[in-house]
Amino acid sequence: MVSYKELGLVNSRELFVKAMAGKYAVPAFNFNNMEQMQAIIQACVETKSPVILQVSAGARKYANQTLLRYMAQGAVEYSKELGFNVPIVLHLDHGADFEICKSCIEYGFSSVMIDGSHLSYDENVELTRKVVDYAHKYDVTVEGELGVLAGVEDDVSAEHHTYTEPSEVEDFVKKTGVDSLAISIGTSHGANKFKPEQCTRNADGILVPPPLRFDILEEIEKRILGFPIVLHGASSVPQDKVAIINKYGGALKDAIGIPEDQLRKAAASAVCKINIDSDGRLAMTAAVREELALNPAEFDPRKYLGPARDALRELYKHKIVDVLGSVGKG
Repeated sequence: MVSYKELGLVNSRELFVKAMAGKYAVPAFNFNNMEQMQAIIQACVETKSPVILQVSAGARKYANQTLLRYMAQGAVEYSKELGFNVPIVLHLDHGADFEICKSCIEYGFSSVMIDGSHLSYDENVELTRKVVDYAHKYDVTVEGELGVLAGVEDDVSAEHHTYTEPSEVEDFVKKTGVDSLAISIGTSHGANKFKPEQCTRNADGILVPPPLRFDILEEIEKRILGFPIVLHGASSVPQDKVAIINKYGGALKDAIGIPEDQLRKAAASAVCKINIDSDGRLAMTAAVREELALNPAEFDPRKYLGPARDALRELYKHKIVDVLGSVGKG
Protein backbone atom coordinates (compact mmCIF):
# COMPACT_ATOMS: atom_id res chain seq x y z
CA MET A 1 0.00 0.00 0.00
CA VAL A 2 1.39 3.38 -1.07
CA SER A 3 -0.23 6.59 0.14
CA TYR A 4 -0.52 9.35 -2.44
CA LYS A 5 0.58 11.78 0.26
CA GLU A 6 3.99 10.07 0.30
CA LEU A 7 4.26 10.86 -3.42
CA GLY A 8 3.50 14.57 -2.92
CA LEU A 9 0.06 14.38 -4.53
CA VAL A 10 -3.22 15.92 -3.32
CA ASN A 11 -6.83 14.81 -3.62
CA SER A 12 -9.43 16.91 -5.42
CA ARG A 13 -11.54 18.15 -2.49
CA GLU A 14 -9.91 21.51 -1.79
CA LEU A 15 -9.19 22.17 -5.47
CA PHE A 16 -12.89 21.86 -6.28
CA VAL A 17 -13.95 24.19 -3.46
CA LYS A 18 -11.58 26.85 -4.78
CA ALA A 19 -12.64 26.28 -8.39
CA MET A 20 -16.33 26.74 -7.66
CA ALA A 21 -15.65 29.88 -5.65
CA GLY A 22 -13.40 31.27 -8.39
CA LYS A 23 -15.67 30.20 -11.28
CA TYR A 24 -13.08 28.19 -13.17
CA ALA A 25 -12.50 24.50 -13.89
CA VAL A 26 -9.47 22.42 -12.95
CA PRO A 27 -7.97 20.82 -16.08
CA ALA A 28 -8.12 17.02 -16.19
CA PHE A 29 -5.61 15.91 -18.82
CA ASN A 30 -5.10 12.25 -19.71
CA PHE A 31 -1.58 10.86 -20.08
CA ASN A 32 -0.05 7.56 -21.18
CA ASN A 33 3.66 8.30 -21.50
CA MET A 34 6.54 10.53 -20.46
CA GLU A 35 6.13 13.13 -23.21
CA GLN A 36 2.49 13.73 -22.33
CA MET A 37 3.32 14.04 -18.65
CA GLN A 38 6.15 16.49 -19.38
CA ALA A 39 3.88 18.63 -21.58
CA ILE A 40 1.13 18.74 -18.95
CA ILE A 41 3.46 19.76 -16.13
CA GLN A 42 5.27 22.33 -18.28
CA ALA A 43 1.95 23.91 -19.30
CA CYS A 44 0.66 23.99 -15.74
CA VAL A 45 3.88 25.41 -14.28
CA GLU A 46 4.02 28.12 -16.94
CA THR A 47 0.40 29.09 -16.25
CA LYS A 48 0.51 28.33 -12.50
CA SER A 49 -2.53 26.08 -12.78
CA PRO A 50 -3.53 23.10 -10.64
CA VAL A 51 -3.97 19.88 -12.60
CA ILE A 52 -5.57 16.47 -12.51
CA LEU A 53 -3.39 13.82 -14.17
CA GLN A 54 -5.87 11.28 -15.51
CA VAL A 55 -5.14 7.64 -16.17
CA SER A 56 -7.62 5.41 -17.98
CA ALA A 57 -7.71 1.66 -17.61
CA GLY A 58 -6.13 1.44 -21.07
CA ALA A 59 -3.34 3.82 -20.08
CA ARG A 60 -2.68 1.77 -16.96
CA LYS A 61 -2.24 -1.36 -19.07
CA TYR A 62 -0.06 0.50 -21.57
CA ALA A 63 2.27 2.28 -19.15
CA ASN A 64 2.28 -0.24 -16.27
CA GLN A 65 0.78 0.55 -12.87
CA THR A 66 4.15 0.65 -11.07
CA LEU A 67 5.73 2.99 -13.60
CA LEU A 68 2.69 5.27 -13.43
CA ARG A 69 3.14 5.65 -9.69
CA TYR A 70 6.74 6.79 -10.14
CA MET A 71 5.80 8.99 -13.09
CA ALA A 72 3.28 10.79 -10.88
CA GLN A 73 5.90 11.21 -8.17
CA GLY A 74 8.28 12.42 -10.86
CA ALA A 75 5.68 14.93 -12.02
CA VAL A 76 5.61 16.45 -8.54
CA GLU A 77 9.40 16.75 -8.43
CA TYR A 78 9.54 17.99 -12.05
CA SER A 79 7.09 20.75 -11.18
CA LYS A 80 9.32 21.88 -8.32
CA GLU A 81 12.37 21.75 -10.56
CA LEU A 82 10.62 24.00 -13.08
CA GLY A 83 10.04 26.54 -10.33
CA PHE A 84 6.45 26.16 -9.17
CA ASN A 85 4.93 23.47 -6.94
CA VAL A 86 1.73 22.75 -8.87
CA PRO A 87 -1.04 20.95 -6.93
CA ILE A 88 -1.30 17.57 -8.70
CA VAL A 89 -4.07 14.97 -8.43
CA LEU A 90 -3.54 11.45 -9.80
CA HIS A 91 -6.97 10.26 -10.91
CA LEU A 92 -8.38 7.03 -12.31
CA ASP A 93 -10.61 7.86 -15.28
CA HIS A 94 -13.66 5.60 -15.81
CA GLY A 95 -12.97 2.89 -13.29
CA ALA A 96 -15.21 0.00 -14.30
CA ASP A 97 -15.39 -1.92 -11.04
CA PHE A 98 -14.45 -1.92 -7.37
CA GLU A 99 -11.29 -3.97 -7.95
CA ILE A 100 -9.57 -1.47 -10.25
CA CYS A 101 -10.47 1.42 -7.94
CA LYS A 102 -9.07 -0.47 -4.96
CA SER A 103 -5.89 -1.35 -6.84
CA CYS A 104 -5.33 2.26 -7.94
CA ILE A 105 -5.78 3.51 -4.38
CA GLU A 106 -3.21 0.96 -3.20
CA TYR A 107 -0.78 2.16 -5.89
CA GLY A 108 -0.92 5.81 -4.84
CA PHE A 109 -3.83 7.37 -6.71
CA SER A 110 -5.35 10.31 -4.85
CA SER A 111 -8.69 10.21 -6.67
CA VAL A 112 -10.72 7.58 -8.50
CA MET A 113 -13.79 7.54 -10.68
CA ILE A 114 -16.22 4.66 -10.44
CA ASP A 115 -18.36 4.61 -13.57
CA GLY A 116 -21.55 2.69 -12.87
CA SER A 117 -23.55 4.69 -15.42
CA HIS A 118 -24.15 1.57 -17.53
CA LEU A 119 -25.86 -0.16 -14.61
CA SER A 120 -29.35 0.28 -13.25
CA TYR A 121 -29.77 3.23 -10.88
CA ASP A 122 -29.82 1.05 -7.76
CA GLU A 123 -26.78 -0.97 -8.91
CA ASN A 124 -24.91 2.26 -9.68
CA VAL A 125 -25.67 3.53 -6.17
CA GLU A 126 -24.55 0.26 -4.57
CA LEU A 127 -21.27 0.05 -6.49
CA THR A 128 -20.43 3.74 -6.01
CA ARG A 129 -21.13 3.53 -2.28
CA LYS A 130 -18.80 0.53 -1.98
CA VAL A 131 -15.95 2.42 -3.66
CA VAL A 132 -16.58 5.54 -1.57
CA ASP A 133 -16.51 3.57 1.69
CA TYR A 134 -13.13 2.08 0.79
CA ALA A 135 -11.57 5.22 -0.71
CA HIS A 136 -12.52 7.53 2.15
CA LYS A 137 -10.62 5.31 4.59
CA TYR A 138 -7.48 6.61 2.85
CA ASP A 139 -8.71 10.17 2.21
CA VAL A 140 -9.01 9.45 -1.52
CA THR A 141 -11.73 11.38 -3.33
CA VAL A 142 -14.32 9.65 -5.54
CA GLU A 143 -16.12 10.75 -8.69
CA GLY A 144 -19.37 9.05 -9.68
CA GLU A 145 -21.43 9.32 -12.86
CA LEU A 146 -25.10 9.66 -13.76
CA GLY A 147 -26.11 9.64 -17.42
CA VAL A 148 -24.31 8.07 -20.38
CA LEU A 149 -21.97 9.80 -22.86
CA ALA A 150 -21.91 8.55 -26.43
CA GLY A 151 -18.65 7.92 -28.28
CA VAL A 152 -15.51 5.84 -27.87
CA GLU A 153 -12.51 6.42 -25.58
CA ASP A 154 -10.18 3.52 -24.77
CA ASP A 155 -12.38 0.81 -23.19
CA VAL A 156 -15.40 3.11 -22.79
CA SER A 157 -17.93 2.90 -25.61
CA ALA A 158 -21.59 3.85 -26.08
CA GLU A 159 -23.61 4.40 -29.24
CA HIS A 160 -26.16 6.75 -27.70
CA HIS A 161 -26.08 9.26 -24.88
CA THR A 162 -28.58 9.54 -22.07
CA TYR A 163 -28.91 12.92 -20.41
CA THR A 164 -28.54 13.02 -16.65
CA GLU A 165 -31.92 13.10 -14.93
CA PRO A 166 -31.86 16.06 -12.50
CA SER A 167 -34.44 14.42 -10.24
CA GLU A 168 -31.95 11.64 -9.41
CA VAL A 169 -28.86 13.63 -8.49
CA GLU A 170 -29.74 14.65 -4.94
CA ASP A 171 -30.65 11.09 -3.95
CA PHE A 172 -27.53 9.70 -5.67
CA VAL A 173 -25.15 12.09 -3.95
CA LYS A 174 -26.79 11.49 -0.55
CA LYS A 175 -26.80 7.69 -0.81
CA THR A 176 -23.30 7.27 -2.26
CA GLY A 177 -21.28 9.96 -0.48
CA VAL A 178 -19.35 10.80 -3.67
CA ASP A 179 -17.13 13.87 -3.74
CA SER A 180 -18.00 14.91 -7.32
CA LEU A 181 -20.48 13.92 -10.01
CA ALA A 182 -19.93 13.48 -13.75
CA ILE A 183 -23.05 14.38 -15.72
CA SER A 184 -24.26 14.09 -19.31
CA ILE A 185 -25.45 17.33 -20.93
CA GLY A 186 -24.39 16.78 -24.55
CA THR A 187 -20.63 16.18 -24.52
CA SER A 188 -19.29 12.87 -25.84
CA HIS A 189 -16.11 10.82 -26.04
CA GLY A 190 -13.63 10.77 -28.90
CA ALA A 191 -12.96 13.11 -31.84
CA ASN A 192 -16.13 12.28 -33.76
CA LYS A 193 -18.64 13.72 -31.33
CA PHE A 194 -21.26 14.83 -33.85
CA LYS A 195 -22.29 13.94 -37.38
CA PRO A 196 -22.36 16.82 -39.92
CA GLU A 197 -26.13 16.47 -40.28
CA GLN A 198 -26.50 17.23 -36.57
CA CYS A 199 -24.70 20.57 -37.02
CA THR A 200 -25.48 23.93 -38.57
CA ARG A 201 -23.08 26.24 -40.42
CA ASN A 202 -22.24 29.65 -38.99
CA ALA A 203 -21.52 32.81 -41.00
CA ASP A 204 -17.98 31.58 -41.69
CA GLY A 205 -19.22 28.26 -43.03
CA ILE A 206 -17.95 26.32 -40.01
CA LEU A 207 -20.03 23.41 -38.73
CA VAL A 208 -21.41 24.17 -35.27
CA PRO A 209 -22.81 21.30 -33.16
CA PRO A 210 -25.99 21.56 -31.08
CA PRO A 211 -25.45 23.50 -27.84
CA LEU A 212 -24.89 21.82 -24.52
CA ARG A 213 -27.96 21.37 -22.34
CA PHE A 214 -27.30 24.17 -19.90
CA ASP A 215 -30.92 23.91 -18.75
CA ILE A 216 -30.14 20.45 -17.35
CA LEU A 217 -26.95 21.74 -15.75
CA GLU A 218 -28.80 24.63 -14.10
CA GLU A 219 -31.47 22.31 -12.72
CA ILE A 220 -28.81 19.97 -11.33
CA GLU A 221 -27.02 22.91 -9.70
CA LYS A 222 -30.24 23.93 -7.96
CA ARG A 223 -30.79 20.44 -6.58
CA ILE A 224 -27.22 19.91 -5.27
CA LEU A 225 -26.19 23.48 -4.57
CA GLY A 226 -22.44 23.94 -4.25
CA PHE A 227 -21.62 20.36 -5.23
CA PRO A 228 -18.71 19.70 -7.65
CA ILE A 229 -19.81 18.79 -11.19
CA VAL A 230 -17.59 17.14 -13.83
CA LEU A 231 -17.77 17.20 -17.63
CA HIS A 232 -16.32 14.31 -19.62
CA GLY A 233 -15.83 14.25 -23.38
CA ALA A 234 -15.05 17.97 -23.56
CA SER A 235 -12.45 18.13 -26.33
CA SER A 236 -13.08 20.80 -28.96
CA VAL A 237 -11.33 18.96 -31.82
CA PRO A 238 -9.28 21.88 -33.25
CA GLN A 239 -9.78 21.86 -36.98
CA ASP A 240 -6.25 23.08 -37.71
CA LYS A 241 -4.89 19.88 -36.10
CA VAL A 242 -7.36 17.74 -38.05
CA ALA A 243 -6.28 19.48 -41.28
CA ILE A 244 -2.58 18.81 -40.60
CA ILE A 245 -3.25 15.15 -39.84
CA ASN A 246 -5.24 14.70 -43.04
CA LYS A 247 -2.72 16.68 -45.10
CA TYR A 248 0.04 14.29 -44.13
CA GLY A 249 -1.74 11.01 -44.73
CA GLY A 250 -4.42 10.90 -42.04
CA ALA A 251 -8.04 9.97 -42.60
CA LEU A 252 -10.05 11.76 -39.94
CA LYS A 253 -13.57 12.29 -41.19
CA ASP A 254 -16.34 14.34 -39.60
CA ALA A 255 -14.24 15.13 -36.51
CA ILE A 256 -16.35 17.75 -34.72
CA GLY A 257 -15.98 18.76 -31.06
CA ILE A 258 -17.47 20.98 -28.36
CA PRO A 259 -17.13 24.75 -29.02
CA GLU A 260 -14.73 26.31 -26.53
CA ASP A 261 -17.08 29.18 -25.67
CA GLN A 262 -19.57 26.64 -24.33
CA LEU A 263 -16.90 25.02 -22.20
CA ARG A 264 -15.88 28.42 -20.83
CA LYS A 265 -19.51 29.03 -19.88
CA ALA A 266 -19.66 25.66 -18.15
CA ALA A 267 -16.42 26.36 -16.28
CA ALA A 268 -18.01 29.45 -14.70
CA SER A 269 -20.72 27.27 -13.12
CA ALA A 270 -20.48 24.39 -10.64
CA VAL A 271 -18.53 22.48 -13.29
CA CYS A 272 -15.12 22.47 -11.61
CA LYS A 273 -13.40 19.65 -13.54
CA ILE A 274 -13.33 19.37 -17.33
CA ASN A 275 -11.77 16.33 -19.01
CA ILE A 276 -9.73 16.83 -22.19
CA ASP A 277 -8.08 13.88 -23.93
CA SER A 278 -8.83 13.75 -27.68
CA ASP A 279 -7.51 17.28 -28.31
CA GLY A 280 -4.16 16.22 -26.88
CA ARG A 281 -4.06 13.14 -29.09
CA LEU A 282 -4.82 15.28 -32.14
CA ALA A 283 -2.10 17.83 -31.30
CA MET A 284 0.56 15.15 -30.84
CA THR A 285 -0.46 13.14 -33.90
CA ALA A 286 -0.49 16.25 -36.10
CA ALA A 287 3.03 17.18 -34.96
CA VAL A 288 4.38 13.65 -35.46
CA ARG A 289 2.83 13.27 -38.92
CA GLU A 290 4.12 16.66 -40.05
CA GLU A 291 7.63 16.08 -38.71
CA LEU A 292 7.98 12.68 -40.36
CA ALA A 293 6.49 13.89 -43.65
CA LEU A 294 8.86 16.86 -43.84
CA ASN A 295 11.85 14.83 -42.67
CA PRO A 296 11.33 11.32 -44.09
CA ALA A 297 14.88 10.21 -43.32
CA GLU A 298 14.43 10.85 -39.59
CA PHE A 299 14.38 7.82 -37.32
CA ASP A 300 15.33 9.27 -33.92
CA PRO A 301 12.11 9.23 -31.83
CA ARG A 302 13.26 12.32 -29.94
CA LYS A 303 13.15 14.33 -33.16
CA TYR A 304 9.41 13.77 -33.65
CA LEU A 305 8.24 13.16 -30.07
CA GLY A 306 9.91 16.40 -28.98
CA PRO A 307 7.83 18.58 -31.34
CA ALA A 308 4.76 16.55 -30.37
CA ARG A 309 5.42 17.32 -26.71
CA ASP A 310 5.84 21.02 -27.52
CA ALA A 311 2.58 21.11 -29.50
CA LEU A 312 0.75 19.47 -26.62
CA ARG A 313 2.18 21.96 -24.12
CA GLU A 314 0.98 24.91 -26.18
CA LEU A 315 -2.47 23.40 -26.65
CA TYR A 316 -2.87 22.85 -22.92
CA LYS A 317 -1.66 26.35 -22.09
CA HIS A 318 -4.39 27.67 -24.38
CA LYS A 319 -7.00 25.50 -22.66
CA ILE A 320 -5.91 26.65 -19.21
CA VAL A 321 -5.86 30.36 -20.06
CA ASP A 322 -8.67 30.77 -22.58
CA VAL A 323 -11.11 27.95 -21.83
CA LEU A 324 -10.89 26.64 -18.27
CA GLY A 325 -9.83 29.86 -16.57
CA SER A 326 -7.48 28.10 -14.13
CA VAL A 327 -4.44 30.27 -14.91
CA GLY A 328 -2.81 31.53 -11.70
CA LYS A 329 -5.00 29.33 -9.48
CA GLY A 330 -2.26 26.91 -8.45
